Amino acid sequence: LWKNQRKNKQDIQTDNMNKPLNQMTNKELWKLFPIIIVKHDVTWKDKYCTERDLLVNVIGKENIVCINHIGSTAVPGLVAKPTIDILIEIKEGTDTDKLIKNIEWLGYIYSYQPDNPAPHMMFMKGYTPEGFKGQAFHVHVRYKGDWDELNFRDYLIAHPDVAKEYGELKLLLKEKYEFNRDAYTHAKTSFIKKINAWAVK
Repeated sequence: LWKNQRKNKQDIQTDNMNKPLNQMTNKELWKLFPIIIVKHDVTWKDKYCTERDLLVNVIGKENIVCINHIGSTAVPGLVAKPTIDILIEIKEGTDTDKLIKNIEWLGYIYSYQPDNPAPHMMFMKGYTPEGFKGQAFHVHVRYKGDWDELNFRDYLIAHPDVAKEYGELKLLLKEKYEFNRDAYTHAKTSFIKKINAWAVK
């Protein structure tokens, strides 16, 4: 997650490890940022809206195709990691170097994601060398497409029973993989793929 990120003002040294975030091992990062699952917070929607407006302002409406609140915090009543995920679809030809600088100006850490859809960008806020600080956000930047995350979100909203089942799975996996984010994510994959297959029928 952190290996390709740029250094910025959040890359200060820790008291106990004496390292910036982008020099920590996954094991160190997972210990610092464990999997946390909490009850749904009705303020997440408002926090998303506030952050969306900030992002639109620095990116420019003319560069944005669509912006959406995704992930579990976007599903009413669903337990979730208290991290608000935002998907921004930008227009082809957008100046991505300028986009990176402008989003970093809001306090985000940029992480190049070669395995993610083009333009291979992710931004994170709320992570510090001392742990989480304030509201955490993940911003995923892509070009226009038919994204599973939107179908998955909409299906869970329309089917509260399935959302409850997903929440129970996450709580179970949190107990097993609290300090291993990759294993936690991987363990949810089959459930998510199943729901996505139902969502597009």
